[in-house]
Amino acid sequence: MRKIILALALLCPAAALAQGTAQGTAQGTAQETLPPADAAKPPMVGDKPLMQVGTKKPPAKKGEKSKPQSIAQKLQACQEIDDGTKDRLNCYDAIFAPQPKPKPAAAKAVNECRFVKEEDERLTCYNGFADKIPRLPQ
Repeated sequence: MRKIILALALLCPAAALAQGTAQGTAQGTAQETLPPADAAKPPMVGDKPLMQVGTKKPPAKKGEKSKPQSIAQKLQACQEIDDGTKDRLNCYDAIFAPQPKPKPAAAKAVNECRFVKEEDERLTCYNGFADKIPRLPQ
């Protein structure tokens, strides 16, 4: 039994060494006979070019949660922008896209503020609802 293990221990590295030198000589001859690959050509899989699908998302930072925010959290984030500015209105409009109606009724919910046509009135409408939201834990 010991002789078999000893023989395998000696033959396996020798076989790996022999394969490594055979590949090295084969690669050397292949590099000499083939033309150099063009750097502008995309990598190929068979006879078709390799395609990348989608993009990678950057890794999340330490302590940063990747779960989506609720509407209330998004509205509270808009509250941190200076009051009465176009930036705050744009923040609200990103949450609820404006869809003005000729004569909207008084808004009963925050998502109905998007129907107000005048920007100042729409900002006031959003602020009224966002101020009533209790502070959520971060």
